Amino acid sequence: MSAPSTPSPFRLSERALSLKPSATVAVTSRALELRRAGVDVISMSVGEPDFDTPPHIKAAATRAIEAGKTKYTSVNGLPELREAISAKFERENGLLYAPDAVTVTSGGKQALFNAFFALLNPGDEVLIPAPYWVSYPEMVALTGAVPVPVPTTPESGFQLDPAELEARITPRTRMIVLNSPGNPTGAVFPPEVLAAVAEVAQRHNLVIVTDEMYEHLVYDAEQVSIGRYAPEHTLTVNGASKAYAMTGWRIGYAGGPQGVIAAMNALQSQSTSNASSVSQYAALAALTQHEETASFIEEARRAYRERRDRIVAGLNALGLPTPTPQGAFYVMADTDRLHPDELEAARRLLDEARVAVVPGTDFAAPGQVRLSYATSLENIEEVLRRIRAVLGA
Repeated sequence: MSAPSTPSPFRLSERALSLKPSATVAVTSRALELRRAGVDVISMSVGEPDFDTPPHIKAAATRAIEAGKTKYTSVNGLPELREAISAKFERENGLLYAPDAVTVTSGGKQALFNAFFALLNPGDEVLIPAPYWVSYPEMVALTGAVPVPVPTTPESGFQLDPAELEARITPRTRMIVLNSPGNPTGAVFPPEVLAAVAEVAQRHNLVIVTDEMYEHLVYDAEQVSIGRYAPEHTLTVNGASKAYAMTGWRIGYAGGPQGVIAAMNALQSQSTSNASSVSQYAALAALTQHEETASFIEEARRAYRERRDRIVAGLNALGLPTPTPQGAFYVMADTDRLHPDELEAARRLLDEARVAVVPGTDFAAPGQVRLSYATSLENIEEVLRRIRAVLGA
């Protein structure tokens, strides 16, 4: 006789169950199926540079390995790396963060995660301009806080209206999250908008968490750190991934009030501890070998600008309205001519054009899809040709 069945002891937590399944999973899974079947699918969905990590950065990592610098570091990062980040903040952003007001993390995402868990309580409200990167509202919700979208429009180039932001403030509002240049829109908030948002934060005593991961990928605008306008209210997050083509190295960092940084370090000490030692030495080279790094960034920026101009012109010519982004390496295209529903439009592009894009569903961007132009001009031309064939244009 078999023993009576008992419920599994592995009952998922309410926190785990609260995570929303991604609306893009079905499209992504379908793209992988097609590729496994040998179908030529061009991916325009990857959010990372297609350039290799620069040689001087890789060489620094090699030297670190050969010198045996593969042990634990301080939880908050190598002292010399934090000094270099402090100098970078002052040199490039006009921000004064002492080395002990800087922390190094395993990617920018961990810096954001640590910040949200250090600063938010259940029931707090967090204002997030939309369309937004999919992880912001999910991270906020994991803390028990409530994400509050602040809509922007394609017609404005997805620019944030400070009055629209302020209108959503309630007695429970605790934080504003900014991302400029932004993912998925490529919008760059101009200095006058950032100054106005800083004034709102000061007037209502709000925290600003600003994600500036794409700061060096700016084309037709001025990138300014909002911390210049409200330093006592701002935590600045950045990292090595986008500017230095170091996505897989997993180095992020943040600068802010020392008490907040200390709390973030305490959280990190009980989770991952320090970021990879070898990756930290690689990031140190990126931040201190200025001539080589600046040359790489300028080369990449020229290539991205050329690709951006081509894909924007091509999509608009096909009747898929696409604002010109001022930064990052993404465009948001209106899908109405393909299908009013962005998920169906993405499926159609995949099944008929063999082009993988990201539907705007999880970005709070209905009726739009995101395409990354971190790919070759040849791929972009072929993507436009395939979409043209589907549309019969």
